[in-house]
Amino acid sequence: MSFRTDYTLADAERIGAVIGAALVPGDVVLLSGDLGAGKTTLARAMLKARGLAGEAPSPTFAIVQPYAPPEVDLPIAHVDLYRIEQEDELIELGLDDYLYDGALLIEWPERLGGQGWPEALALRISGAGDARVLTAEVPAAWETRWPLR
Repeated sequence: MSFRTDYTLADAERIGAVIGAALVPGDVVLLSGDLGAGKTTLARAMLKARGLAGEAPSPTFAIVQPYAPPEVDLPIAHVDLYRIEQEDELIELGLDDYLYDGALLIEWPERLGGQGWPEALALRISGAGDARVLTAEVPAAWETRWPLR
């Protein structure tokens, strides 16, 4: 299923919150878009929906920023692959390990190369200024719980 909606930056927290509330263990959310498109903003809203009270730093330099209970109610790894240059660097991250009891939020999934998850929720953000467009490829595993209509 495909989904598309126009939104403003003011709507981003609400959109991220409803998607974040629908996360279950094993979920992968792929966040694509140009620099400054709002990938981290959506990821932060998803984390907040799962109980994160403090600020979520951008994982650009850490690459993987894990969150675990009691900080959040579902273990989540926020991943930023912007600085990944070769596919073999991905192996060292051990991303699949986070899926046993948690979820992954992955910015810059284009850097995954051949690695991927067929049931990942793929979100693409485009636009400039305050106007944004969210395009989602909603896999079968998400169709019954997809929160945006």
